[in-house]
Amino acid sequence: MAESVATNWWVREADTRVASTRSGPQESGAAFAAVVGFTFIILLSPQNWIPALAPLRIAFLVGIFGILALLQGRWVGGRPLLNLTAEMWIAGLLLGWSIATIPLSYWVGGSIDVLLDLYIKALIVFWLLASVVTTADRLHWLARAVMAFTVPLAMTGLKNFATGAFMDVGHPTMTRITGYKSGLAENPNDLALTLNLLLPLGIAVFLGAERATMRIFCAFVLVLNVVAVIVTFSRAGFLALATMFGLYVLRLMRRPGPDRGWACALVLVALLGLPFLPSSYATRLATITDIEADNTRSAQVRLQDTIAAATFVAEHPIVGAGLGMDILALNEMRGQRWKQIHNAYLQYAVDLGLPGLFLFLLLFWTTLRAARAARRSAIERPGERTLLLLTEAVNISLIIFGVAALFHPVAYHFYFYYMAGLALGARSAAQAAAKARQITDIS
Repeated sequence: MAESVATNWWVREADTRVASTRSGPQESGAAFAAVVGFTFIILLSPQNWIPALAPLRIAFLVGIFGILALLQGRWVGGRPLLNLTAEMWIAGLLLGWSIATIPLSYWVGGSIDVLLDLYIKALIVFWLLASVVTTADRLHWLARAVMAFTVPLAMTGLKNFATGAFMDVGHPTMTRITGYKSGLAENPNDLALTLNLLLPLGIAVFLGAERATMRIFCAFVLVLNVVAVIVTFSRAGFLALATMFGLYVLRLMRRPGPDRGWACALVLVALLGLPFLPSSYATRLATITDIEADNTRSAQVRLQDTIAAATFVAEHPIVGAGLGMDILALNEMRGQRWKQIHNAYLQYAVDLGLPGLFLFLLLFWTTLRAARAARRSAIERPGERTLLLLTEAVNISLIIFGVAALFHPVAYHFYFYYMAGLALGARSAAQAAAKARQITDIS
């Protein structure tokens, strides 16, 4: 009894009985609306298209509104304000280690900027998603919204490819499209990563659609996204796309009924689409295994950077260069190029040493395990097909990130932390569905 009071001192006593009778978390609808709005802003950056919005810092305002709405709803409902899970504690330890090593950073001011301008924001979104998107309905609603949000991203990529809006990559025989004008998709590699991470949510909506019109719309969006990933000519984007394709074919083939037919259709569409790939795309992909064939020298440079980063970690295994300072560490090891290491795992190791890398890997594994647990829970209940498809999508998105992180400098960005937050929310949704089913069975 004393332990219960000590650990829940912030729960309003008068409402404790009410909170304990709920079948699942019922967080503020305003907080969920803020999460959807924040997702729209970070993906599509309306302030870049409407200059009047830029000084308003709309992403910050919407995020603060979401936090306050969540905390207010929990206070009124008599629930713990933070409700920290094991994964949240691991993320907190990683944040704590990042802060503790800042005084030893190669550039203290730069590390503080990364912490305040990027990393803490990503962690707040991680907590918000895990706390708010905790029912199957909300997860489904967000998946549909995100699928719609990808349309402008994909359309912009295709338009840039068709009109010849290319980046200057310093080589006359290599053309790369410019991406969408936002922080998450402006670079073609980042555009490919964003679309790949969100594609499984669209697939879940497609497979679960009951109306033909909705399924046709979903199919259109999915094809649009896949083609957009291809025209980025991103090698990492191809590997992530291939990973997703393989996982979905294997999982759908294992399930009886229409899902097996969708797996066959997926393979057929992929085979029919091969002749339409640009000839230069195959040449680009060939450099994945034959690094010396890359005429742009980007593959060779990234290999050299990987070796330099590994050497730095071997020489600084405990405390690295400081949060976000992998550029300075690489400059020290192989000369001034002012380029980040294109490997999120090595970013953590270079910046935060092996303790930082260990904590991130532990966080990645535990959130992946949460998504797998949610999927298993949905599999055990045949009536939870929508939840099964959504938890499967989140699980596959995390696996895709695990592959893509080998080739992207995105250690402290939203990419991982958004999907990780959804994984924890999906686990809560599965637990709520299981509890509701038990109550129904008993009654």
